Amino acid sequence: MDQLDIGGRLRALRMARGLSQRVLAKRVGVPNSTISLIESGRANPSVGSLKRILDGLPIGMAEFFAFDPEAQRQVFFAAEELREIGRGKISFRQVGDGGAGRALQMLREVYQPGADTGKVPLTHAGEEVGIILSGRLEVTVDGQKKLLGPGDAYAFDSTLPHRFRNPGAQPCEVVSACTPPTF
Repeated sequence: MDQLDIGGRLRALRMARGLSQRVLAKRVGVPNSTISLIESGRANPSVGSLKRILDGLPIGMAEFFAFDPEAQRQVFFAAEELREIGRGKISFRQVGDGGAGRALQMLREVYQPGADTGKVPLTHAGEEVGIILSGRLEVTVDGQKKLLGPGDAYAFDSTLPHRFRNPGAQPCEVVSACTPPTF
């Protein structure tokens, strides 16, 4: 695919996320015809317009231009191939490349004792699910707080304010998934 095929890249990412042109257009506040014209190559968006449209997927500009819709996807991943995207006392090991062209993000999370996603709750588009493998994790969603242990799980709409905290003395390991990818 031509490196500058903005329309083809946009179409591939939109379809990978299961969005129609109409839904994406409504999400970002542009006419449906705008998305159609860009995808068909009959219009080139300004940088500002493209950023606005990409925010609706969501994907950053750098990731958009690095995305190759024709690249063969890796299917299997050794433990050392999981990409670290966390920092500090929280490890997020991502399966695959995450956002580009994917509708789902899968993580192996490890919260060290005292680790906390922050006093300000997180919010973003999508849904999250997770299963606690070991340790304990305090999950707060829209003001509801629950201490979860091995085998316990959570599932919620990510637009609700949420926070994760390990109040225990042992690391907590979680396997989680979210859609659309948020990192």
